[in-house]
Amino acid sequence: MQKFAFVVHPLEAKDFSRKFSFTRNWSDGLVEGIIKYIPPFKVSHISGIDSGHNTAEGWFVGCPLTSRQMMAMPEKYVTQKIIKAGKVAEKMGAQIVGLGAFTSIVGDAGITVAKNLKIAVTTGNSYTVATALEGTRQAAKVMGIDLERANVLILGATGAIGAACAQILAREVRYLTLAARDEIKLDKIAKQILKASGLAVRVTANTKHAIRNADVVVAVTSAIDSIIEPEDLKPGAIVCDVARPRNVSRRVAEMRNDVLVIEGGVVEIPGDVDFGLNFGFPPKTAYACMAETMILALEGRYENFTLGRDLTVKQVETIDKLAIKHGFKLAGFRSFERAITPQELGLIRANAVANVSQMQKGVL
Repeated sequence: MQKFAFVVHPLEAKDFSRKFSFTRNWSDGLVEGIIKYIPPFKVSHISGIDSGHNTAEGWFVGCPLTSRQMMAMPEKYVTQKIIKAGKVAEKMGAQIVGLGAFTSIVGDAGITVAKNLKIAVTTGNSYTVATALEGTRQAAKVMGIDLERANVLILGATGAIGAACAQILAREVRYLTLAARDEIKLDKIAKQILKASGLAVRVTANTKHAIRNADVVVAVTSAIDSIIEPEDLKPGAIVCDVARPRNVSRRVAEMRNDVLVIEGGVVEIPGDVDFGLNFGFPPKTAYACMAETMILALEGRYENFTLGRDLTVKQVETIDKLAIKHGFKLAGFRSFERAITPQELGLIRANAVANVSQMQKGVL
């Protein structure tokens, strides 16, 4: 039996009530004021993972800080709290620990955490990239979009996940735009892509303009607040929202029935898995970053796999092959915490076609 752990934290103050229901009516300020003093703790036991090649069990370890706190509080304090969460995993017998959500991007993205632990560490970003891109490819087929000829946008292209997505998509599409605030970093990535693939990509810091012209958006920024609003998207657009907290405003789901927004990196786990925790997903499904930790455990690869700001195409391809070997696969399309039915997909595509036609006639 292989053993792993995964560090989780409340994205928002209200998420803390998933585990502690008595806090449901507390104000955000009260929750954040209290949880910063709570040490990391075991949240739940994970059982039933069986790939046919191996079995595994693990634990969710809570690091009680919200996304906003992790960004606002001193980096050293937050990093030390993440290390303490890793120590909890060590004591429970885990041989590898995954860093979830904002614990994977604080400071040097896991490098310092790994140096202070006796067990292996991974951020899960490699498998997140693999599943996000596969989901985007499948969504394009459903919406009748030829990905090779589409205007594809990577939002947050200077981050580890965004840069890796860009490098892989550069081999598959003709029109690729990279958007982020740091234009110097964008230019550097663009030069790397040109050298590796021969594709001249566009770069921009004007994200709103880029979104409005995109057929397909892969959103991977570390923004705390949503940055894609209903008026930003063209009819028929696809958004694969990998970011947590999400980059797409919930208003998009409420106001735009002609665009397809999917959650990136939602994976079906092999076996009769019980997470012991409700994090808003159907049974047997989890985020890809969680799945990467499980895959490495099942394979017995207790090594620091995905750390730091650099993510290679080789890492993405390696974890994707291991995922297939152990029976991990995409869990269909989900949007704003719920599954999208085939009927809904059909309606979204029909609405998109109708609205594009009306735009061409000058009605919209």
